[in-house]
Amino acid sequence: MRGPVVVLGDTLLDRDVEGVVNRLCPDSPVPVLDETAASDRPGGAGLAAVFAAAQGAEVVLVTALADDAGGARLSALLAAAGVRVYPLALSGATPEKIRLRARGRVLLRHDRGGTSGEPGQPSDEVLRVIGAASAVLVSDYGRGVARQPALRQALAATRAPVVWDPHPRGPAAVPGVHLATPNESEMRELVPALPGASRLAAASRGAQGLRRRWRAGAVAVTLGGDGALLCHAGSTPLVVPTPGSAEGDTCGAGDRFAAAASLALAEGALVSEAVQAAVAEASAYVAGGGVAAALPPPVRQTPTSFAGPGGDRVGVAAVATLLGEVRAAGGTVVATGGCFDLLHAGHVATLQAARQLGDCLIVCVNSDASVAGLKGPDRPVMSEGDRSRLLAALSCVDAVLIFDEPTPDAALSWVRPDIWVKGGDYATGGGDAAVTLPEAEVLRRWGGNTVVVPYLDGRSTTDLIVRSIGERTR
Repeated sequence: MRGPVVVLGDTLLDRDVEGVVNRLCPDSPVPVLDETAASDRPGGAGLAAVFAAAQGAEVVLVTALADDAGGARLSALLAAAGVRVYPLALSGATPEKIRLRARGRVLLRHDRGGTSGEPGQPSDEVLRVIGAASAVLVSDYGRGVARQPALRQALAATRAPVVWDPHPRGPAAVPGVHLATPNESEMRELVPALPGASRLAAASRGAQGLRRRWRAGAVAVTLGGDGALLCHAGSTPLVVPTPGSAEGDTCGAGDRFAAAASLALAEGALVSEAVQAAVAEASAYVAGGGVAAALPPPVRQTPTSFAGPGGDRVGVAAVATLLGEVRAAGGTVVATGGCFDLLHAGHVATLQAARQLGDCLIVCVNSDASVAGLKGPDRPVMSEGDRSRLLAALSCVDAVLIFDEPTPDAALSWVRPDIWVKGGDYATGGGDAAVTLPEAEVLRRWGGNTVVVPYLDGRSTTDLIVRSIGERTR
């Protein structure tokens, strides 16, 4: 592959709530589900990106994330799956799909998040990565990302093969896509079938009609357990049957099909070869247990990123409220991060200087587990709760966010600060302002900037700990 596989589209937060039903509700004849377990995962374009990354591909996800707890959760889950997120702003709430299940069957699906919010403008870096892709998968869930004008221009201009997984409420594919992948029900909404037509005749007619309307190279209609029907420019369609029985939970099978086809095209496969590979992958996915079995372990284990104590200034809710207020007023969001174990004058100087660069300062703090992984089992000296409360008590700090990962990349992808700040001692010990901060690449994804501010010499948490131990042992 000459570049990353880019997945572009709407990401949702999916939650499966498992339980048992042993009784009916006393005030209404409906079953009562006693919850036994719950798990979160990215849905929509996010799920397609996770599937592609699990196959070892370098995956970039261009999607819109809201300033709420759902957006924070998605950032953590996508980072755990190895997906590089290039976020757009999203007005409104994160769309969520909650499935209530018992004995493997869905009893009810509860959707929340309201109407679609407007995605923000893409940065120059987003447009550049689309142009450098080895393949692009547009995973449209009808919530606006695939309609964004600048993104559509970039998709029309890229030389990479484009796979378009459509939604009936979404826009038409950009002209010239290599492959569109509607399922049967989507095809019937996009191109109504003639009365009395057989299943294959309806799929073939619809695919040819959609191919001409969208000026697409090919259209593959997925037929569930019967495989897929592929229509090229010729008059005879190609039917690709499933290699075996494909009974089971089909949730996410369409995303798996589209991701597999995109990966095959990125490797140089013909469209017919890509569809055959996608049918085989989707069939094995369903037969193997569906989405619960196919997710990589870090996502199945539902990381506890952005945990920690709540409060007026600490936690996801506090940060989300602050972001909404500052962005509504057109202000500048500044962020910094670190362990902040044994808060000292050097920390305070950095925080005060950072706060002067914008209209709010958010401090991203490594959790206890993260600090121990970076510094060793004897650290931190102070718990994440105490560290976050001390930071929140400073007048220059507006909110604190605790994260579990070794780096703040997932937190940054959600917060999307305009400016990321580090003290001048970072990485050099001598205040070399020319040093490239590791977060710089992340900030470029949405057009943010990284800066270094002056630091008070002679202040070091490690030195303080060493001196304290030495004094106690005298």
